[in-house]
Amino acid sequence: MPQSHDFVLRNLTIYDGSGEIPWRGAVGVTGDRITAVIPAGSRDSIRGEAEFSLEGLCVAPGFIDAHTHDDRIVLDAPGMLPKISQGVTTVVVGNCGISLAPVTFEGDPPAPMNLLGGTEAYEFPTFQAYAEAVAQRNPAVNVVALIGHSALRLRTMQDITKKASGAEVAEMQSFAREAMANGAAGFSTGLFYPTNAGADRDEVAAIARIFSDMGGVYATHMRDEMDNVLKSIDETLKTSADADIPLVVSHHKCAGPKNWGRTKETLKVLEAAAESRAVNVDVYPYTAGSTNLRADLVTDEFPISITWSKPHPEATGRMLADIAKDWKCNLHEAARRLDPAGAIYFQMDEADVRRVMRSPISMIGSDGLPHDLHPHPRLWGTFPRVIGHYARDEGLFTMEKAIHKMTGLTARVFKLKDRGEIREGAYADLVVFNPRTIKDRATYDAPMLPSAGIERVYVNGKLSFSSSGEGDKRAGRLIGGNSQ
Repeated sequence: MPQSHDFVLRNLTIYDGSGEIPWRGAVGVTGDRITAVIPAGSRDSIRGEAEFSLEGLCVAPGFIDAHTHDDRIVLDAPGMLPKISQGVTTVVVGNCGISLAPVTFEGDPPAPMNLLGGTEAYEFPTFQAYAEAVAQRNPAVNVVALIGHSALRLRTMQDITKKASGAEVAEMQSFAREAMANGAAGFSTGLFYPTNAGADRDEVAAIARIFSDMGGVYATHMRDEMDNVLKSIDETLKTSADADIPLVVSHHKCAGPKNWGRTKETLKVLEAAAESRAVNVDVYPYTAGSTNLRADLVTDEFPISITWSKPHPEATGRMLADIAKDWKCNLHEAARRLDPAGAIYFQMDEADVRRVMRSPISMIGSDGLPHDLHPHPRLWGTFPRVIGHYARDEGLFTMEKAIHKMTGLTARVFKLKDRGEIREGAYADLVVFNPRTIKDRATYDAPMLPSAGIERVYVNGKLSFSSSGEGDKRAGRLIGGNSQ
């Protein structure tokens, strides 16, 4: 008699997350696991308490967002609509040296910590406290948490403009051990930012080594992604080698018109390093980045738009050049008046973006900022854009390769056991999509439009989103590290 499952998805094209050619078949799920994967025409049969015939649709492992700043939104808006609506079932938080734990603030958080919210957002003096909050809020997506170096420095140091002392490094190492013991997955730096720039290679490696010893990974927003990008890559590779830790170069790019085309150089170095040790990059499928509005990034070489401004909220969504014209001042003076603020910088070249996306070491990460009033469209559209625009419409790579970059590869890099694959025994994180209609709809003018073509999303075996509106079960959990 056929084995019975909680539910069976039938008549689908299955992309298993490996990057191999898809096939038609059925998937059975019981509890939070995949309990059967049957090719079409197999003599074996399966049945489910509920059955869904999904002719013309595809199923893939739930997408894993390799780079997010969703640390707070998973608590404040646990339905996670910006992510679940595009098929994302797991988010990697704590990137760019920025994490909610283990730091608190009496006044406003300094940039870039303010990207996660104000003083009230930072209520977790230990990672255990953050892990407990995630469990209590029960978000719709799984959470993989990195610990940010800026958070550690601001928690332990009196003067963050300097290199940490031996005692301060030891205290940061203690917080690193606490975090890994309570389910963190690794460490991140944001050496580009003033809260982290004072750290040298020795300081970073000393802390990263603790994460390495406890099975963690290291993700870095490098010190420079512009003129000195190759020097930063050299520093990054040496630091990760010193710490003997798997490396992820965050949102890899060559920014600024003078550096367009240099991914030919940078990828050559990174891919060569990856031949002998664990080196990967993440990338978003857009030619604009977004962070705080910074004086050192203000230029007339590329357009800049405002995503939020504390003193001038009416400027949200407008171009900096237009604001400066209205105020009859130059760009730098306009930026000074708007600060603190956020911005989108149209600073990359499409050919570079495509080159990084095609690299065998690249994963897909949105790098979206959910607290921006007028966010970059990558927050809502990254994953359908990769599949629909770049794979299906542009032929940059096959759909199976695109899916591998957001499932199986990412799960391997972040050591997520039984995730990112469709096979018996894997967790039932699944996305059902229409290969003909999947498409990002979010734009720079209308950045919060949900994508098309995502039909069903299951997280740990629960229907958490559907195009018909029937799925709303929040079943995410902290995973990675000791929280598999």
